[in-house]
Amino acid sequence: MGAESTLPDRVAGALEQYGRLLDEHGITWGEPELHYVKFFARRRVLPPALFDRFWELVLKAVAENHPGELPDQLAARLAEPDYDRVLRDTLDGELPGHLVAVRVEPGEVVLEGAPRTVLLPWGKAGPTAAARDDGQNSDGAVTWRPTAAPAVRLPGRGNERISLLIDSRREGPCAVSVDGELRLLDPYGAWLVEVDRDGSVVVDGVAVRLETMLRPIASARLRLVAGAPCRWSVVDADHGGWFPPGVPARHDYHGRPYFHGDDLVLEVPCAPLTVTATRGMEYGEATLEIVPVPGREQRVELTPPRLYDAAARGWYGGDLHVHLNAAGDVVAVPADAAAAQHGEDLHVLNLLAGNVSGSRVYDREALEHWSDEDLPWSDATHVARMGVEYRNDLLGHVHAFAPRSAPTRYHTGFDGDADWPPNADALRELRALGALVGYSHPFRARIGDGDPPRRAVPPAPRDCAARELVADAALGLVDSVDVITHASIPSTAAVYRRLIGAGNRLAVTAGTDATISFTRSHNRSNPPGWARVYAQVEGELTARSFAAAVRAGRTFATTGPWLELSVEGHGPGDVIHARPGDRLTVTATAVGPEVAAVRIRTADGVRAGAERLLVDRGPGDDRLTVSAELRLDEPTYVIAEVLCDPHPRTLTATGYALTSPVYVDVAGRRVARPGDVLWCLEWLDLLEGLIRQHARLVAPYQFGDHVCLLQQARAVYRGRLG
Repeated sequence: MGAESTLPDRVAGALEQYGRLLDEHGITWGEPELHYVKFFARRRVLPPALFDRFWELVLKAVAENHPGELPDQLAARLAEPDYDRVLRDTLDGELPGHLVAVRVEPGEVVLEGAPRTVLLPWGKAGPTAAARDDGQNSDGAVTWRPTAAPAVRLPGRGNERISLLIDSRREGPCAVSVDGELRLLDPYGAWLVEVDRDGSVVVDGVAVRLETMLRPIASARLRLVAGAPCRWSVVDADHGGWFPPGVPARHDYHGRPYFHGDDLVLEVPCAPLTVTATRGMEYGEATLEIVPVPGREQRVELTPPRLYDAAARGWYGGDLHVHLNAAGDVVAVPADAAAAQHGEDLHVLNLLAGNVSGSRVYDREALEHWSDEDLPWSDATHVARMGVEYRNDLLGHVHAFAPRSAPTRYHTGFDGDADWPPNADALRELRALGALVGYSHPFRARIGDGDPPRRAVPPAPRDCAARELVADAALGLVDSVDVITHASIPSTAAVYRRLIGAGNRLAVTAGTDATISFTRSHNRSNPPGWARVYAQVEGELTARSFAAAVRAGRTFATTGPWLELSVEGHGPGDVIHARPGDRLTVTATAVGPEVAAVRIRTADGVRAGAERLLVDRGPGDDRLTVSAELRLDEPTYVIAEVLCDPHPRTLTATGYALTSPVYVDVAGRRVARPGDVLWCLEWLDLLEGLIRQHARLVAPYQFGDHVCLLQQARAVYRGRLG
C-alpha cells in the first residue's frame, strides 16, 4: 500500500511511524494497556452478543483475586486478568466464522474452524492465489490522487491475517511457537495470535498444518459500477467477503464485509455470490445474486435507490466523531477517509486528532497542517475537516469541529498526568479557536427516566462517561451532546431530557467514533456516518455554516430515519414565546424502512405517538406521522423521537432518531423543572465525591479548581429553582 508522496512530509512521516508501531506491537500500536486497549484484539474476534459476558468474567476474575475490595476498587483493576483465557471461556467452545482454534488436547492437537477459500490463479498472467478475508490485500490501495506521484511505502498496511485461539486443555504446561515466538502456556492456558496463511505454529515440537484450512477454487473477475462512489459488499455462501486488491477487509457491526468506490475490479470465487451496493442512510440497497464463470470478467451495474434527499431540503448530515488512526490493525491514510465520505455520501466529516491511552496524539500532524482548511477531497456538498477529541477518562471526552488552529492541550489524566485542569478549560480554549464542541459517547450504563443520577455517575472511576457534562452545560460551555453514538443511546437520551428539562439549551448531535484503522471491531469498524446529525444550514454548506446551524439547535440525530418536527410552523432550535392557556399544534413525521413508532415528548413526558406493525407495512410504505395539540400552563420543550424495528441498515444495537427541542417559554419564563434541576444538583455532589476519591491530583489547588467549577454550576441550577 502507498500514501501519496504529495502528502505533507510530516503527515507522511507520521503514517510511516504508525506502520512501524503496528509491525512491532500489533493492534495496540504499543499503547499502555488499559482495559479498553487490551480489549482491542479480543473485540476483533468476539461476537457483540458476548461482550457483556466477557466483561462479567473479567470482573469475576478480578473479584476472585481481590476478595473484599469495594466495587470502585475492583473496577480500577479491569486490566489485570488474562484476557485470552477470558475470551476462551466466553466463547465456551463456540467459534465465530473468522476465528480458528488450535485445541491442545492431552494426547493430540486439533485444528477447528471454517476453511478459508483460496483463489486459483486467473488467466495466464493471473495473480498469486488469494484467500477470502485474509489474503486479498497486497501492495496497491485505493488512494486519493491529486496528481500522479510515486508512493511512499507504509510498513504495516496490508493483509488481514488469520486469527488463531490456541486453547490448552492439558493439566500441565505446553510449549507453543508461533512464527518463531515461543511461549510456555500455563495449564489450561490460552493465547490469541494472528498468522499469515503460510505461518508456522508448533505445539510441543509438532507442527500444526494450517494449510488444511485452505480450500482452493477457480476464480473470475467482477467489475462493479454504480455511476457514483458507493459502499459495496461481495459475499459468498459462507458469509465471507471479497475485496479489490489492496483494499482492507472492513466489516461492519453485523459482520458484513464492505468497501467503497466505483468502477472497481476484484477477483472472486466461481461460486454463488451476493453483490450489494448502498450509499449511506439516505439510500436503500441494490442487490444482485450471481455465479461467476471461471476465467471471465463480468460487469455488475447496481444503483442504490434514494430513500430521501436531505440536501435538497437544506439539511446536511454530519458525523462529528471519526478517527483516521487510533491504533488498529491497518494504517489508515487520507484516501481511505475520502473514499468513505464520498462512498457514504456523508456531507460533513470531522476527523479527530486524539490520544488513546498514552501521550501520543494520532493525526496531530494532519490537524496542524490542515487547520482551518477543508480537506482536499471536499466539494460543494461534502466538507471534511480535521478536528480534536479532547479526552479525560474520569470526566468525559469532547469532540471539537473546525477549530482555527491546534489547541495547546489534547488530554489529561493519562500516563500518570493529573486529572487537571477541569474539562471546562479545554472547552473554553477550543471555543476561543472557533470550534463547535460537544460531549462524545456520553453514557454506557443503563439509565432510565426515573433513575437517580448515581446510575450516571457510577463508582467505576474511569469509563469515559461524560461526568462533567452537567456542570459544563449549566455554564454554557458546551454546544451539544452526542445522543446518537456507539454507547447507550437510550441512556444518553434519558440524561439529555433531564438536562434540557433543567434549563440547559443543548443541540442533539451524533458522533460514531468510527475508526478507519480498525477493520473488524464491532461498530467501531462501521463506515463513518452510520449515525448522523442533520443540521438545517442557511445558504451554502461550509464548515462555518454547519457549525452555526448546530449551535442554533436546528438539528436532529439519527441512525437512519428521516425525522421532521413542526410546532406551529417552528422547527428544532426555535423559541416560541407563549402565554398561559395557549394551544400549540405539533406534528412529527418519520421516513425509513426501520421506523416502528414516532413520539412527541415535552418536559412532562410522551404526549402523543403513532406506531406501525411490521405486518401492516407495504412496499415503499416508509412514512409515519403523529400530531397532537398541547395546552400550555408552564414553560416546556417539544421534541420528536423515532423508535425502530431491528433492521440490517441499523449499524448498532438500537435504531433511534431524536430532534433538538423547540423551546416554549411561557410568560417570559424558560423551562426549568424543579425535579430535573434537583437531579442535576445531586449529580454535581456525586461528581465532587468521585473527584475527591479517584482523581489523580498533585496539589490541593487542583482539587480546588474542580470544586470551584462545580460551585459555579450549582449556583446556576439553584438560581433556576428560584
